[in-house]
Amino acid sequence: MRHPTEGVLRQLLDEPAGVASTHREHVTSCQQCARALATIREDANLVGAALATEGIENLDADGAWERLSTAASTAGRARSAAPRAGRLRAALRRPVVAGVAVAAIVAGASTVAANDWLPIFRTERVAPLSISPSDLNALPDLRAYGEVEVTAKPDLHRVADARAAEAESGLDVPEVTTLPRGVTGEPRYQVGGEASFTFTFSAERAARAAAKAGEALPPPPPGVDGSRVRLVAGPGVAQVWSHRAGPPSLIVGRAVAPKAFSSSPTGIPFETVRDYLLSLPGLPKDVAAALRTFNPEGSTLPLPVPADRFTTSSAAVNGEAATVLATRDRSLAAVVWVEDGLVTVVAGPLDADEVLTVARGLR
Repeated sequence: MRHPTEGVLRQLLDEPAGVASTHREHVTSCQQCARALATIREDANLVGAALATEGIENLDADGAWERLSTAASTAGRARSAAPRAGRLRAALRRPVVAGVAVAAIVAGASTVAANDWLPIFRTERVAPLSISPSDLNALPDLRAYGEVEVTAKPDLHRVADARAAEAESGLDVPEVTTLPRGVTGEPRYQVGGEASFTFTFSAERAARAAAKAGEALPPPPPGVDGSRVRLVAGPGVAQVWSHRAGPPSLIVGRAVAPKAFSSSPTGIPFETVRDYLLSLPGLPKDVAAALRTFNPEGSTLPLPVPADRFTTSSAAVNGEAATVLATRDRSLAAVVWVEDGLVTVVAGPLDADEVLTVARGLR
């Protein structure tokens, strides 16, 4: 008997009663299929944990921000040598969130920062930044270079219906006109408020981190020490379809796109801060070089993507440029785009064509 397809294995996880007994018996006796099913189950659990919203009011502040900004990428790279729960906690605290934050900070801003917060970045589009596993693991923890303060938590929580979601968030909830095959029923509605964090660069901390890595810290230009960058995103809404109590089968979310602001105690030009951050020990050279190529007007948000797990492509959604992400094992796909200052995401254990069909049918 041939091995069951990935689709059958996924159905065995989500709706086992719908799988033929011959397939169930084969998986039970076939080590190759059992390992494949275990991998699919592990990915589903990781994605579900990253996207879970129940009880999030009890989450720590760092985790709240990181869940909002890095769920998809975290699920993509979380499988390593430690037990799963420990891996997920470690992933939420290290490289991917640093990659997103560094990308937003250095994506390009041609303004001079004064003593007050000045806008330096407004997301008008997103673009994938493919990162190798070695570079992804080498991305530094921002806390090694300064103070990271979460100034507003998203407070993600469930609301009764679309009307309540719109009233609380101030956003129009996307109307889904086409559901993919296998996705049925009514969604749960989630709302999250504005999330923000501030990064304050510390030359002292950076010097300690460099020394620990056996490297010398480049002399910081006058005024860089103590300079601050604030990243703000949200509020947002999400519709979540699930198979019973399992992981999401479809997510449609919309939020106010990220914006960044800069403040320097001495009025140092932001370009000086950006270029110095890109020169710090610990940031892979390939990543730094790629970040320098992004839109100099500061409107394109680089989206770090684990190159070994995801493929990326471009598409159009109702006239807007969109980025399509898909896991190489075809277990998860997402499409993300920005329009009028709002970022919209359609994602799920679907293929790229299915998420694009949903996205293009939104009203």
